[in-house]
Amino acid sequence: MMPSPGAAQPPSRGKARRGRPPAPISPGTGPSHRAWLEPVRSELFTSGLTLDDLVDRSGYSKTRISELLRGNGYYPAWELTFSVTRALGLPTPPLRRLWTAAAREAHKGPDWIRHCIEQVAHETEGPPLAYRAFCETLHQPYLQYARAFLLTDPRARGVVAETFDILWLSWNEAAASPDIRRYAWRLLRSRVMLRAARHQDGSPDLRAAVFSTDEAHAVQDPGHFMALTELIDLFEAITRLPDDQMDVAVLHYLCGFPDHQISHVLGLTPALTRAVDHHARATVETLLNAPNTQE
Repeated sequence: MMPSPGAAQPPSRGKARRGRPPAPISPGTGPSHRAWLEPVRSELFTSGLTLDDLVDRSGYSKTRISELLRGNGYYPAWELTFSVTRALGLPTPPLRRLWTAAAREAHKGPDWIRHCIEQVAHETEGPPLAYRAFCETLHQPYLQYARAFLLTDPRARGVVAETFDILWLSWNEAAASPDIRRYAWRLLRSRVMLRAARHQDGSPDLRAAVFSTDEAHAVQDPGHFMALTELIDLFEAITRLPDDQMDVAVLHYLCGFPDHQISHVLGLTPALTRAVDHHARATVETLLNAPNTQE
């Protein structure tokens, strides 16, 4: 079932009311599914449209749309997803990529995915120029940060691509935020931390990243084991830092970025970045010198 001609029109922003927020997302919804479902729900709420409006614009029943918005029941086919998201005026390319990744997460086979996509005509739709320039500028530092926690290039590239697709979906909201760099960084960080290895207390586990450092490869003397142990202790201390301090430390000491670039990546002023780095150094030194680092 293809959407009616009116479905391709973006929703009106001139309404005084807002639609009621959909019921909560089902607890069993996976991270890749949430990656596209959360921006869709946010767009519905801010657009002022109701479920009845989506029914009229998409041609699907309220029950099926409600299930889609909750992530409830079977994973939705692309035709249904496209009809609802097109009615909201959301861009198709990033949604299709996110939907495909989530379909794999839901254990849908390649034949099912391909058949679903073939039911909907492909549309040529490029990203905003400002968005494209933003992504090109920050792709490399985002990738290195993600690799520090996720260890492999494919996993890091996947999370960065997911982040940029979500950012495209939310570009109007991001552009209206106080600092788009800060908005995008928090988005990337949240996607990385969803997949990062964790200690039992919930803090990120960076121990495996030790073996990807230059120091780990360069040390070949009898003190090799001691050097690696010290690096592990250092990385453990870094993961005990508050979020901003940990991010500055990872970008600086693991990824090798200079202060001025870290400031740009994180969306912090240079003065604040230096202050955060100073506090991070002091906290790490305290943790390393404590009788029990885990405390």
